[in-house]
Amino acid sequence: MRRLLFVVFLFAAGGLAAKPGHTSLYYTKECVDHLRARIKNDTTAWRAVLKKADGENSLQAVEELGLVYRVTGEEKYARKLKQCLQTLCAQPVWESAALLSREPAWNAGLDLADRTYKASVAYDCIYDYLDEKERKAFADSITRKGILPALGDWIEGDTRIHSLNSMGHNWWSSCVFMAGVGALAVREEEPEAQKWIEKIAGASLQWFDFEGDVLNNKPRTFDRDGGFYESVGYASFAMKEYLLFRLAYTNVIHKAPYDVPLLQKLGDFFAQASYPNDGPLLRVDFGDSHADNRDWYPVLLLLANGYDSPANRWLLHQLGKSEHYEQTAMGLAYDEERPAPVTPGLKNAMLYKDMGWAMLRSSWDNNATLLAVKSGETWNHAHADANSFILFYQGQYLLTDGGTVFYNNPLYSDYYFQSRAHNVVLFNGQAQSTDDEYYGVKTPGHLYNLIDAGDLKYVYGDATGPTARYFERNYRHFLWIGNVILVIDDLKTYEPGTFEWLLHHGDATAKQVGQDIVVSKGNAHVLVRPLFPETLVNGGFPHDFPEKLVLSEQEGYKDHDANTKESYLSIKAPEQTRQTKFITAIILPDSANKLPSIEKREGKDMIGVTIIQGDKESVVYLNLLADGRMMGRNSNNSFDGWETDAYLTVITSEKGKAERYFVAYGSYLRKNKQVILDSLSKVFIVLP
Repeated sequence: MRRLLFVVFLFAAGGLAAKPGHTSLYYTKECVDHLRARIKNDTTAWRAVLKKADGENSLQAVEELGLVYRVTGEEKYARKLKQCLQTLCAQPVWESAALLSREPAWNAGLDLADRTYKASVAYDCIYDYLDEKERKAFADSITRKGILPALGDWIEGDTRIHSLNSMGHNWWSSCVFMAGVGALAVREEEPEAQKWIEKIAGASLQWFDFEGDVLNNKPRTFDRDGGFYESVGYASFAMKEYLLFRLAYTNVIHKAPYDVPLLQKLGDFFAQASYPNDGPLLRVDFGDSHADNRDWYPVLLLLANGYDSPANRWLLHQLGKSEHYEQTAMGLAYDEERPAPVTPGLKNAMLYKDMGWAMLRSSWDNNATLLAVKSGETWNHAHADANSFILFYQGQYLLTDGGTVFYNNPLYSDYYFQSRAHNVVLFNGQAQSTDDEYYGVKTPGHLYNLIDAGDLKYVYGDATGPTARYFERNYRHFLWIGNVILVIDDLKTYEPGTFEWLLHHGDATAKQVGQDIVVSKGNAHVLVRPLFPETLVNGGFPHDFPEKLVLSEQEGYKDHDANTKESYLSIKAPEQTRQTKFITAIILPDSANKLPSIEKREGKDMIGVTIIQGDKESVVYLNLLADGRMMGRNSNNSFDGWETDAYLTVITSEKGKAERYFVAYGSYLRKNKQVILDSLSKVFIVLP
């Protein structure tokens, strides 16, 4: 009976018709009619939106107030929206004093963008409620205080102070596209609005296509495969702002703006950077982001803008498990209850080559294994973390990024941004320059040669450029075979010193057990086992074994909490040297907690590892002659009868019979006159 009375009330109110010719930015007639039909049978989300609209903080509930008024037509919601407009428009300026005090003054930043959006949504939703004089007055205020300052600082050639090179990241998106939303809102009162709208739509193409620059070390904003270099969190914010403009443009102009092919790939990036598990979705948190970032807004807006894909449906469903996006105004308005696939239908390994990110996973099942690697740009929100990695396993985030904190905290620059807050190798305590935060990196890191051959995956990173002040060679190879991930560091410096391998584990527990470091959280654990240049001390006193690696705890700070200290691990080489190799095994226990057998191998100009898992044996050979020490002669070598010039070779056998061959940077592989690989130039390949 209560639901019946609620529905009768809803349709008795009926909703006020908008002025003929006025099309709502977001809550169009079609959207409202669809919603009315839906909430006849499902009132839970609607009641949540009503609760927000009935709350006291109207400025934080403009979207909810607008939707409720458009659906019910109840005057009390129109009055609250009008009060929001009056409050905003009474403010003399919409930007902060801090930005206005700069020289030249920054008239339009994120505060102005936020106020422009709120005022525009409120104005649009009560357009029919206002009389002609009020419409004109509010439209004039939105134009003077929101749209024109943004256009003046960011778009117009005769006044502009910003460029894509200096501010072409998430700020550009918010400041420009919220001005576009404002122009769409006031288009019927402002004669110049249509010109501004089209100018902003056209400028968006330059933003998406910005390739960076050489002169001032600025990175390309978007990876050509859909990634965004700053972080997952800032990708979400930047794309939300653009997609809000695009959706409003499409609703009002009755056609989509310029085609942006990158949008077809953007949802795939958000999915690739996600880790499904039995709890709330986790995310890759390189840079200024958070593993708990579950921003559903850009994914919903991609779907609302017509970018329907299995990955977008899957991701929105995953996010909805914990975030209940349908209980927000935009979530309720644009959630079409699309059936979601079990998996996103994406590859198990993906390389974003332009920005230097890679995600490798065992599968898309819940609680699978996800290894994420970064060796790319450093600037702004992208940290000094070339060749760093993180690991999710059995539903937990075990090997972690050092995190971040708000930028006004001194520890942001002194700790969180810097190399020691990441899983990298230091030399005499140094890796990337501390200046990279502000000036960017002249020669960024790169990732190369991603291979996914089922239970064998591979990618390698080159951090030599960003660490060139200290390193001549700084390569890190990730070779994932079954339940073992080998991290192989090939290092050379200009003078003898101490190499230090860092391991961050966040709030997971890490302790040494024999020659392993056991990292555990909840029911999940992995083993980290250093193999070269030496192992950890296996019992006894470390000072009795000066040839062994030295393990110690270092003091860092908790992610997003600079007031709480958090330790991480340092593994130092026992001797000072100019050149070394670290080989470290990350061991993933199987469901029965059974561990693979791992043995070190050493030979003439070779180090390696033998891994036995069930009936399969994989022998890994690292050819020391191929590490750059010989340049005019080929790195010809022989191991166990195998002849090759390859840098890395893996022979996998089952019951004594070779069945798979992996070659990294090799031109031939042969044994007993049987030629497995023959290429005049060196290749990275899995055979057969």
